[in-house]
Amino acid sequence: MAQPQPVEARIWVSGRVQGVGYRMFARDEARRRGLLGGVRNLRDGRVEVEVEGERGAVEAFIAALRAGPPLARVVDLQVQWESPAGRHVDFSVWP
Repeated sequence: MAQPQPVEARIWVSGRVQGVGYRMFARDEARRRGLLGGVRNLRDGRVEVEVEGERGAVEAFIAALRAGPPLARVVDLQVQWESPAGRHVDFSVWP
């Protein structure tokens, strides 16, 4: 049986996603799934996420990001799939 191939995704989330615990939610969801990467607030009000791991886990993570934590309201979520670069060693909240 073949090993699952790792993938990387860059994700941009719009809506009420800053000041509502969204980055910590993303960090906790990623770590729970064994994913690597990071999350940061952007000046335009969006949240940007880079995530790397097994495709099924990344897809489940993206589904969780669409729902968000209780105080968030996700209006749009865009995903750009990339080849994994292997540059992440954990999942962090970036400044």
